[in-house]
Amino acid sequence: MLNMNVLQTYYLEMRARPDARIDTAARQYQLVECLRPQPMLNEFLYRLVGKAWDWTDRLDWSVDQWRGLVESSAHRTWVAYTEGVVAGYFELSKQGNDVELLYFGLSPEFIGEGIGKLLLEDAVYAAWDWQQVERVWVHTCNLDHPAALANYKRRGFVHYKTEEQQL
Repeated sequence: MLNMNVLQTYYLEMRARPDARIDTAARQYQLVECLRPQPMLNEFLYRLVGKAWDWTDRLDWSVDQWRGLVESSAHRTWVAYTEGVVAGYFELSKQGNDVELLYFGLSPEFIGEGIGKLLLEDAVYAAWDWQQVERVWVHTCNLDHPAALANYKRRGFVHYKTEEQQL
């Protein structure tokens, strides 16, 4: 039974590029990398996707903090569009030979439509496409979508650590 008084953070990693890939014909969206930094777009995406999951760590960020994040050469953002609107997005951050899947999620109206597994797979391959990558990692928690942890594992991530914090 889930104890809502404890925040459980799960850390997962992948040490090799996955071999198998879902057929791209199954994609229900157009994936676009943001090649020009636009801090307010990242703020919008964070708020759009994160509201349902109580993402709070960036809510009070200034424009300069957003600019510092997205203008870094170690940061990349992709947006998935369906029918002209944002279906989801992900951000990657490179530290040495590690790439963190920093943020990943769907717009609320697209949850449950099967896009999450496809978009996560695209995020994994985008991370591995970066030069000299030895590890891709992500963290999620028990406040995330109930299928999140299983989705990460099905895409090839291995759970290596759990941290608990009283709420």
